[in-house]
Amino acid sequence: MRIEKVFNNNVVLAKANDQSEMIVMGKGIGFQKKVGDTFEEERIDKKFVIQEDDPAQRLKEIYQDIPVEESDAVFIIISLAEQKLQQTFDPNVYLTLADHIHYALQRKKEGIQLKNPLAWEVKKFYRREYELGKESLSVIKTHTHTQLDNDEAASIALHFVNAQKEGQLIEETIRVTRIVQDILNIVRLHFGITFDEESISYNRFLTHLQYFAQRVVLGELYQSSQDTFLLEQIKANYPGSYTCTSKIAIYIEESYHFNISPDEKVYLSIHIHRVVNQN
Repeated sequence: MRIEKVFNNNVVLAKANDQSEMIVMGKGIGFQKKVGDTFEEERIDKKFVIQEDDPAQRLKEIYQDIPVEESDAVFIIISLAEQKLQQTFDPNVYLTLADHIHYALQRKKEGIQLKNPLAWEVKKFYRREYELGKESLSVIKTHTHTQLDNDEAASIALHFVNAQKEGQLIEETIRVTRIVQDILNIVRLHFGITFDEESISYNRFLTHLQYFAQRVVLGELYQSSQDTFLLEQIKANYPGSYTCTSKIAIYIEESYHFNISPDEKVYLSIHIHRVVNQN
């Protein structure tokens, strides 16, 4: 392969023998290289072939425009995310994250501060991604000598939440987060409790709510067994939890026009009973 442009020490634009262009990534692959130089394919960690109207095409365009120190920070952050989240990301996250960081740095220089209205929810519901967002701020500061505001940790975290959902739009992730928060508030107010956020039952409930909220947003009905016997048992044994579940069902139906199946009501009631009684 022949180098057409060096973006930074680890990323180059290259042309293969069949004349196809691609973004190529690999540790030190662009170090002390210039246009026309070749490199060994064994050094490639990732490559994205550039086609018309493809994310890799936009990737090429944006990395031609942003400073080297920014692109270095982006690739370090994504590499860190892949290690910590045990995930391999497609070209889109390289594009969206670079774009976000670039304009966040511009806003900082211009003295424009944008608050992330979901910062608290992201910190609470997506702890691994939020911690990664905080580490990202340190990486950005090291490479650009600019300290971004703490809210940017949550904004960066949302990019990785989104990337793990196979291309789900960030807007959908925000809707999922809001549904989870609203349901937690319904439970909290119904029972007049404060959640023990370190408990196993709370974290199991939170995981269930996240998957439930995704189904609501995507309109995916839970495959119900249509067996109402278990639901009747739940009503009898956990009346408070079932009443709370009924409130949640009304909220979901009125806000999202989504009907909760009997089986889903059973699971919600069981999780609510456990989190309220800490068992």
